[in-house]
Amino acid sequence: MADIAASGTGVEDRPITHARVLKIAVPIVLSNATVPILGAVDTGVIGQIGAAAPIGAVGIGAIILSSLYWVFGFLRMGTTGLAGQALGAGRHAEVTAILTRAILIGASGGALLILLQLPLFAGAFAVSPASDEVETLARQYMGVRVWSAPAAIAIYGVTGWLIAQERTRAVLVLQLWMNGLNIALDLWFVLGLGWGVRGVALATFLAEWSGLALALWLCRGAFIGPAWRDWARVFDAQRLKRMMTVNLDILIRSLALMSVFVTFVFVGSDFGDVTLAANQILLQFIEITAFALDGFAFAAESLVAQAVGAASVPRLRRAVWLAGVWSGIGALALAALFLFGGGTLIDIMTTAEGVRASARGYLVVMALVPILGAASWLLDGVFIGATRTADMRNMALLSAAIFAVIAVVLIPIYGNAGLWAAFLASFVARGITLAIRYPALERATAAGAL
Repeated sequence: MADIAASGTGVEDRPITHARVLKIAVPIVLSNATVPILGAVDTGVIGQIGAAAPIGAVGIGAIILSSLYWVFGFLRMGTTGLAGQALGAGRHAEVTAILTRAILIGASGGALLILLQLPLFAGAFAVSPASDEVETLARQYMGVRVWSAPAAIAIYGVTGWLIAQERTRAVLVLQLWMNGLNIALDLWFVLGLGWGVRGVALATFLAEWSGLALALWLCRGAFIGPAWRDWARVFDAQRLKRMMTVNLDILIRSLALMSVFVTFVFVGSDFGDVTLAANQILLQFIEITAFALDGFAFAAESLVAQAVGAASVPRLRRAVWLAGVWSGIGALALAALFLFGGGTLIDIMTTAEGVRASARGYLVVMALVPILGAASWLLDGVFIGATRTADMRNMALLSAAIFAVIAVVLIPIYGNAGLWAAFLASFVARGITLAIRYPALERATAAGAL
């Protein structure tokens, strides 16, 4: 309670406005837009070598490492909710201690990956075997990049902490620095020095460690006082248990959602190469939607967390309403883009006429994706901010089960169309089930029970 007394009421008095929501959301949207650019440059640079194996090696190596890092994605979401609530309650010493905890968890997780790299890589290639040349090059790539795992995962925690304080411009600066440096080093190491696959890996290694250094500098205000090294608070058993519970719930939720995605891809591969290729292109529409609407979900995370920390239902409702308004506007804009410009996007992504024709047959479905999925993305942000992670976990498991049932019923009748119907139904189910749980969130906020 000492940190509450030291900071006055601790209640965030600034009004929640449209401008405030956009100030949080827009930098996240811009930050997300840089992610596919880096992947394209990595592929383009290594492609200048003139051989297929290096391209495949970088691609499969990046996927394996990204999947391993993704397991720790809970750190970003859990940190945002917990830090935002502590901020809303005026517990500023706890806000700082959460940053230290997040960095330590991230660094420890990365160190664990380094220690287990050999069995993890072996397991990955056992599941997805590649040619001897590709596997050899991919192991070279991963053998360099894995040494920056502590930095890459710790950045998840720092990013979540910055979002909790509405410092999304700092998140944008961090993303631009890392991706910009990575691209510059790619060009130098591969095209200039001829280091090939190792050069691409080393570029990412240096970008991630420099990114962590920049992230810590962006959080420098937290390290001025003694709270960041108040080890009794940082390692407090009750607070650590709360953080671990939240993070475990988010991990299970994410695994449930990933199971739906993986099943979609694997089942789609049974419909032939053309349909598989068309589905892969159409999934890019969903990725674009997620990147765009994530900004408003992140705004909800920050503002809802602060409202919950302050035990203010009016502020909670205001945050959900305004984030929802802008999420709805974004969803309608994306639907119009896909409906009227989707054909052009498809033509850009492939020159195969059969694939183009197959993908175009789903343009109306793609236009529905933002509209049908907006609630699920937004409410994810709301429940993350409120750290109602058990609800998130349970509703994700339920939506995965609904996907499985609909897929079993419709795929034998409608084929790929049935698969897409089940996939979209999982988004709708998650949105509806989380909405049903929302009144309980308000009651808990009013009672100060979160």
